[in-house]
Amino acid sequence: MGLPLAVGAITGGWVGLGWALIAAVLCGGIPAAVIALGVRSGRFGNRHITERSQRPKLIAVIVALVVVALALLVVLGAPRVMVACVAIMLATLAVLGPVTVVGWKISFHTAVAAGSVVMVAWVVPGGWMYAVGVVGALVVGLIGWSRATLGDHTPAQTLAGAVAGTAATWATLAVLL
Repeated sequence: MGLPLAVGAITGGWVGLGWALIAAVLCGGIPAAVIALGVRSGRFGNRHITERSQRPKLIAVIVALVVVALALLVVLGAPRVMVACVAIMLATLAVLGPVTVVGWKISFHTAVAAGSVVMVAWVVPGGWMYAVGVVGALVVGLIGWSRATLGDHTPAQTLAGAVAGTAATWATLAVLL
């Protein structure tokens, strides 16, 4: 939920936050509610969906919500940067989803974190891009370390997630912006 709000605030002020709210609710808020309800009902073991076999249906729901958000933003005439922000989410899911389905538990946590760093670095003004990149890389590294330390992923799975998120984000931005 935070990425669209950050991008909206950085690039469009209050108006940008309005567009970001659409993206945040559809791409973050509703999926978070689905996960919480799934955990409460016993369909998911925990909010991190650590059991890989529980991920495919959730990924399908999230893809559908991201597609709806993307379509709404395009039809309503949202700024190109907000459309790109949501398109990045779809691109990341397009990379990570199949990897998860075929049997490898790539880290969504590090993918989203790394992609968010790239997106924010892309839109911040001037020399702040480098500061965002350095601090962001440290945060992504800490997330990867924590996921591996908790035993939820191997170091390779966290690194692969970070690389996939970075690549999907950079490629989408290069095409759309």
